[in-house]
Amino acid sequence: MRERSPRDDLWIAAPPLALRRLLFFSLVALTIAGLLALSVFALSANGFGLVDLVLVVLFAVTLPWYVIGFWNAVIGFLVMRFARDVVASVTPAAGLVHGEEPITTSTAILVCIRNEAPERGIRRLTPLIEELVVRGIAERFHLYVLSDTTDPATAAPEQERFLAFAAAWQSRIAVTYRRRSANTGFKAGNIRDFCGRWGAIHDFAVVLDADSVMTADAVLRLVRVMQADPRLGILQSLVIGLPSSSAFARIFQFGMRLAMRSYTIGSAWWQGDCGPYWGHNAIIRLAPFTANCQLPLLPEGSLIKGHVLSHDQIEAVLMRRAGYEVRVLAEEGESFEQNPPTLVEFIRRDLRWCQGNMQYRHFLQMPGLRPVSRYQLGLAILMFIASPAWIGLLVIGTAAIAWTGSGAAFIRADAGIALLTIVLVTWFAPNIATAIDVLTRPRLRRAFGGTFRFLGSFAIATIFSLLLVPIMWFGHMAFLMGLPFGRTVGWTVQAREDHAVSVALAARQLWPQTLLGLWVMIVLGLTVPSAIPYTLVIAGGPLLSIPLAVLSASPLVGRAVMRIGLCRLPEDTVPPAPLANLETPAIEGAASAPPGA
Repeated sequence: MRERSPRDDLWIAAPPLALRRLLFFSLVALTIAGLLALSVFALSANGFGLVDLVLVVLFAVTLPWYVIGFWNAVIGFLVMRFARDVVASVTPAAGLVHGEEPITTSTAILVCIRNEAPERGIRRLTPLIEELVVRGIAERFHLYVLSDTTDPATAAPEQERFLAFAAAWQSRIAVTYRRRSANTGFKAGNIRDFCGRWGAIHDFAVVLDADSVMTADAVLRLVRVMQADPRLGILQSLVIGLPSSSAFARIFQFGMRLAMRSYTIGSAWWQGDCGPYWGHNAIIRLAPFTANCQLPLLPEGSLIKGHVLSHDQIEAVLMRRAGYEVRVLAEEGESFEQNPPTLVEFIRRDLRWCQGNMQYRHFLQMPGLRPVSRYQLGLAILMFIASPAWIGLLVIGTAAIAWTGSGAAFIRADAGIALLTIVLVTWFAPNIATAIDVLTRPRLRRAFGGTFRFLGSFAIATIFSLLLVPIMWFGHMAFLMGLPFGRTVGWTVQAREDHAVSVALAARQLWPQTLLGLWVMIVLGLTVPSAIPYTLVIAGGPLLSIPLAVLSASPLVGRAVMRIGLCRLPEDTVPPAPLANLETPAIEGAASAPPGA
């Protein structure tokens, strides 16, 4: 009799991978076609002219990202509800591991830092290596602190603290500190330097960022799954946000926590062995990574020449080209990152991603890539190119409504409202899917703070996203417009600690967004005021960007949100021991927050 496989647990996991991909892209294509047809019909209230055609083309550019997210969420929801083992149904190797398998391989733990406070890094690493020592497996691990610090004021205390840290642990676990004098190649160059020096003496490497926190259980889970399947080249953990006392970070990561679960499970179902790599909180197989994943230097004449900034997905597609699988472990397993505490810091990080993703176009025609790998690179580019299309829809649509002098003469009301409703559903489908799953599981619902607190948090996160995303769209558009003229962003130091944002700083950073929102309100207020509620879906965020930046960074607002228990995560309710040891204000504040119901 055939042994039962994790693939048998769910009918939805049964179709071959090629059939799953065909089904997925067929659904995406049919949905996009239907939405475009509806948009043409909606805009034909007074005939269909050149302006209407431009709006439909812009709308078409925006659709793939959200339609793909919608179907990922639908599939993810079905897997979450009907699979006996959710993770094994999309990552079969995980079903081979039960947690007691001996660690027989050598794993390097790489911590990449640059101009960071050393005390923070040491505080985050200590619980992990302590637990590895307590479990008696420390000889199988070697911690490498890979510094690219260039600030002289930070370099000296960093070296002193980490060398003392290494000396304190030298009899129990191997710790190596190395600082490069120049951060050539950014983070990818940092890891490439490690591979050249020490990569050959280890089987795997767990890659951590300066803001990463992983428990020993999470690290050992990754190692055991990699041991169980020699075809795995990269295994990415599902990263969740650290508890935060910043209102901005709390609301943002509550929404991301919901969206990522269904989205990641759904995408893993059809992407299979061509999964994502986010560059941190993941494990890589060092021999094929060293041999196949070196990034080229983009030549003169490239839109953005030089070293690749967003290295992770390029390394993933190169690993897959070499014949190794790249998969995501789609479970919330004590793998954390710290999100930016303010809107200003979030924009700074996002523009760095925008610049890096634009470099992907040079790899789209690389020979030997899998079709899904090309799709991943294309979608990463489209994520940012869609932003100018959204702003174009707002500007041209506003001007067209004002010119016609009547909303009814511009768009059919019934079809327009239906189109807006469908767009909002596709936009928030990943959040909705996970929210339904949470609400139907009493234990998980209590971990999020109880039914009423969860629903209130969901509403706040939804409104917050409606305000935040258009602000980012405008920022992407402005940045992309500057690329042909040589505008770039560097890998600057990130402000990770909670801090207030002054009105003056917010105004300096966000006055263009505010001006756009004001222009829309003034134009429509003078011509077609009835259209204002609909345009606020896009214009509301830019209009309110300055007060949003100030209030969401306010310590007073952050403390109030914590005290009420809004946007609470399970880790706020019952913090894992390594997080409790961090003694952050968010963890301490969670202890005094009202219990879940």
